[in-house]
Amino acid sequence: MLASLALGERSIGELAEPLDMSFAGASKHVKVLEDAGLLQRRKVGRKHLISLRTEPLAEAHKWLRQWEELWNERLDRLQALVQSDTSRKEKPNG
Repeated sequence: MLASLALGERSIGELAEPLDMSFAGASKHVKVLEDAGLLQRRKVGRKHLISLRTEPLAEAHKWLRQWEELWNERLDRLQALVQSDTSRKEKPNG
């Protein structure tokens, strides 16, 4: 749903269709995402149009980015250690 909404505003029916989901099921998903602050809804006649709120996603991305940098650094050190250990084991005893 979020990927679809990244392309623009959709009705609940439009969100449900490609997921082979009932309108009621899609409506429940939308409500959960709306309660989480990720979506906003506007009513046009009888139709509810849903759009993505990017601000909370940007905040989450920023928070995750700090951990990504930490883990990349740690994984780089682990890779260097494994490569060093592998190189020592492959050298013939002299």
